[in-house]
Amino acid sequence: EGIRAERRQLEDLRAVSDKIIDTSNYNVHELKAQISEVARKSKQIGAMRIQIISFGFKYGIPLDADLIIDVRFLINPYFVAKLKQLDGEDPKIKDFILSNEDTRAFMNKYLDLLDYLIPMYEKEGKAYLTIGVGCTGGRHRSVVIAEAIAKQIKNPDRKIMVTHRDIDL
Repeated sequence: EGIRAERRQLEDLRAVSDKIIDTSNYNVHELKAQISEVARKSKQIGAMRIQIISFGFKYGIPLDADLIIDVRFLINPYFVAKLKQLDGEDPKIKDFILSNEDTRAFMNKYLDLLDYLIPMYEKEGKAYLTIGVGCTGGRHRSVVIAEAIAKQIKNPDRKIMVTHRDIDL
């Protein structure tokens, strides 16, 4: 009786609908795929939004991050007297970190991983992806690497935002 009552309530909506999906034999993943396919055909789906957050582990990890990468193994400008007071937005810090051989090797490998993962998240229908990049204090290495990642994964089909959570701490 409940199903019949629901059908009566939805008669007007059914009459004006362009597409009716019989969900009887779909699991949740199949239904999501079916709805996504209908949406894709009828309207361009918005681009995935990717937020990249640099942070300092000593202040805690960003709890909303989907992926966290720890870059504390990279060369640290904090221990170079003339660089210590600068932050990761300064060209001297960028050059110091990005010109290092270990950093270049890491970036190649991590960007390869992101090149694989991001399309998989998009295929799954994920609308938002948050990548946390952490170093000890969140002022040097994480800032440089977060900016470098954003630059490399930039794509007209994606909206990318970079936040340096702990740069001023």
